Amino acid sequence: MKSKQYILPLVIASLAASAALADSHPKKPAKDWTCADFLAIDDEIKPKAVYWAAAYSKRGKEEGDMLDIEGTEKVTPMIITACTNAPKESFWAKFKDEWHKMGRHHGKDKAKQMMNMQGGDNKSGTNGNSNMQKQKQKQ
Repeated sequence: MKSKQYILPLVIASLAASAALADSHPKKPAKDWTCADFLAIDDEIKPKAVYWAAAYSKRGKEEGDMLDIEGTEKVTPMIITACTNAPKESFWAKFKDEWHKMGRHHGKDKAKQMMNMQGGDNKSGTNGNSNMQKQKQKQ
């Protein structure tokens, strides 16, 4: 259960980030931020905002059950640069643009990637374990 190792620290970090954001940022939902809003937060908090964007859709719904930490760490400086060049544009739009430039997928596409890595078959919706069970039944 490696996911539990990541979930608890992220929850704690999110709570800490929320407290810090409450003091240093206007009361505005992150999904509605402009790049200027994103750039106004403390540099230590910026990666946490990007983690949030990677994990949640614009409607505030969870996009997937996997968080791409490596991708998030790589895209954060790219988003900072893009937002610095266009501070009035949407943070969310810049996040998506930079994320896709890296060739990363988020949400359902990321889940499909993970399924493929685990030996799954996207067309039938089965995973490698189900295929092995079918082979055993044939014997």
